[in-house]
Order: sequence, then structure tokens, then C-alpha cells
Amino acid sequence: MSEQNPQYFGRDLEAMSFARNYHRWILAEFAPYLGSTVAEVGAGTGSFSTLLLDTPVARLIAYEPSANMFPALSAALAREPRAQAVNGFFGTGEIANLDAVVYVNVLEHVEDDRVELARAFDRLRPGGHLLLFVPALSWLYSDLDRRLGHFRRYTRHGLDDLVRTSGFLVVKSRYFDLAGILPWYVNFVLLRNEMDARSVALYDRAVVPVMRRIEKLVRPPIGKNVLLVARKP
Repeated sequence: MSEQNPQYFGRDLEAMSFARNYHRWILAEFAPYLGSTVAEVGAGTGSFSTLLLDTPVARLIAYEPSANMFPALSAALAREPRAQAVNGFFGTGEIANLDAVVYVNVLEHVEDDRVELARAFDRLRPGGHLLLFVPALSWLYSDLDRRLGHFRRYTRHGLDDLVRTSGFLVVKSRYFDLAGILPWYVNFVLLRNEMDARSVALYDRAVVPVMRRIEKLVRPPIGKNVLLVARKP
């Protein structure tokens, strides 16, 4: 993602807006670490932002640099006095001493992810949390990833190392969504399909609730994504 010309793809973000169960699953993992003042980086159209506001957070600063996504984000948060939408990159303004910084499907868009994590480290209070959700497994990298502007997909150990060398203490990290590997590989690596809102909604209704229960009992050895929580010392 270029800071001079950020590009986002509205159709794909619109499709993911149907993944309400999926986003609630991510939020459940993050919720104990949110605290009071939270920054969400790359908030898009606000699908995850509105879920964050269902928690007891006192203040949410949602950053979205792209001109085409920001109006939808601003509209989604307009009636919520706890929320502030910022049309800019994270770090715009002087906001610091944050309790948590949230990146959901964002860090892979950042060419220099180490610089981005340093930015988060500087703006978190001591004891504050970094909350990351990223795509996993380089062999799942597809034309869709490329169109979405993904520079990479991560491994759990690779992300752990990146976060630790950025000064954080890893609280938990795990692979996420084992069942999503096969449909992603077939649809986007082999067949090179587009993301489809109906397929996303079907997977969200039929598969996600089951996998959420299973992965709560048994952590998968591999998954379509990596979820990580880290703490600033």
C-alpha cells in the first residue's frame, strides 16, 4: 500500500461485509485485550468498527486513508459519540497512550510492516496491546491477494518473530480457520475466481459457527489466517 496513492477494492470489501459471524469470532479473541481507548487501522467501510462499538470501549479512532472507502466509514460511525473516523494513515495527529491498536486484514497491505509495527509500539501505552489478524500461508497467495494489494501472507512463527523484534511480548498467537484453506485454494489459487458475496455469506452461516466451536476446543496446526495478541512492556 502506497501512502501516496492507497488503493482498496470496494467489491471485495463489500463481500467481506457479509462475514458477520467471522468478524464476531475474531472480536471474541480480541475483546479481553481492548481496554478503553482503541485505534483501528485500515477500518475500510466500518464493518469491524461497528462490532468494536458493541464492546465497552470508551473511545474508538478508526483510520482509513482511501478516498473511496472513507465516506462509508464516516457514515457508519456518524451517530456514535464514542467513535472518530480519520481519513488518513495511522499516526495522523497526536493520539498516543492507546490501550489497543487493531489490524484486521491490514498489515499484509503495508509494504514495510516493521515500520508499521514500530508506529503502533510508539502510540501504545505501556501494557497496551497489539491485535493482529492476517492472511496465512505463502502457497495460498493468489491473484486475488495481488489484486487486493497484499504484499505477503504470513506464517505464525514468522509473525511471532516480527512482533517480538519490534519490541512486543507475544501473549498468544494461533492459526485460525482451518476449514477455509481448501475453498480458498480451489477458488482463488486454482480457479482464480473473484470473491463473491453470496459464497462469503454461505460460508459465514454454515461453516464459521461450527469451526468456531471446534477451534475453541482444539487449536488447529494450520489455518487460512493467523491471529496474534501482543503486549507492549
